[in-house]
Amino acid sequence: MQALTLTLRQGFRWLADGFAIFRRSPALLVFLVFAYWTLMALLNSVPLLGPALATMLLPLFSVGLMNACRDLDREQKVGPLTLFSGFRQQARTLFVLGACYLAATATILAISSLADDGILLRWMLAGEAPSEEALVGGEIAAAAQIALVLMLPLLMAYWYAPALVAWQGLTAGKALFFSFVACLRNWRAFIGYGAATLLFGAIVPGVVLGLLAAFLPQNLASITKMLSLPFLLIFAPTLFASFYASYRDVFIVRERSPDVDE
Repeated sequence: MQALTLTLRQGFRWLADGFAIFRRSPALLVFLVFAYWTLMALLNSVPLLGPALATMLLPLFSVGLMNACRDLDREQKVGPLTLFSGFRQQARTLFVLGACYLAATATILAISSLADDGILLRWMLAGEAPSEEALVGGEIAAAAQIALVLMLPLLMAYWYAPALVAWQGLTAGKALFFSFVACLRNWRAFIGYGAATLLFGAIVPGVVLGLLAAFLPQNLASITKMLSLPFLLIFAPTLFASFYASYRDVFIVRERSPDVDE
């Protein structure tokens, strides 16, 4: 396995590559993404243990979506049950990876609680919404900034880790290490990817809405509602597919059998 070092331009193209994968089977990919979101929402709604369990299962569902995007990219058959295919590929290690992510996230939120007495921590882990006074004050904003800074290296370590575990059979520790190194080596590509995501996910839609507001101010609210859902139905699956596109371009690998389990 080898991680290439890509350019800013190559990273900028990942979103377009994701859209090309999305176009191969739009309805199916929309279904898989929204089924994934629905399952995560249902798990998070379970009191006490739900949010923790949802976090620990994230790698398994992530692999399911990555499998779907990989198979679509290779013009192979994909079905609704592909979302659960991660439960057949190194499931135990993926669950450990999710537990590591949960523990690291909890640690980061615990550190950030020094700035807001744990308001952000209780909000993220227990679903306890902060009061209006807490939102208006600056403590929770300071805690969020601390958490964002500390989350960056964690996200780098996690970005490719589920795929490396499922497709390459790496241990959780090795997958986190190689993912972090690959992201660090490709910081230029990720700047390009971030720029493309910001451009097509926020700036272009904002400009379109701004023009509509200028010419059709009375109908802006209804037009916004009418356009938001189609945009989400296209952009969200494209974004998920772009995660696979980045893996495909960064790693030169000889993959293990997708049916290997521990």
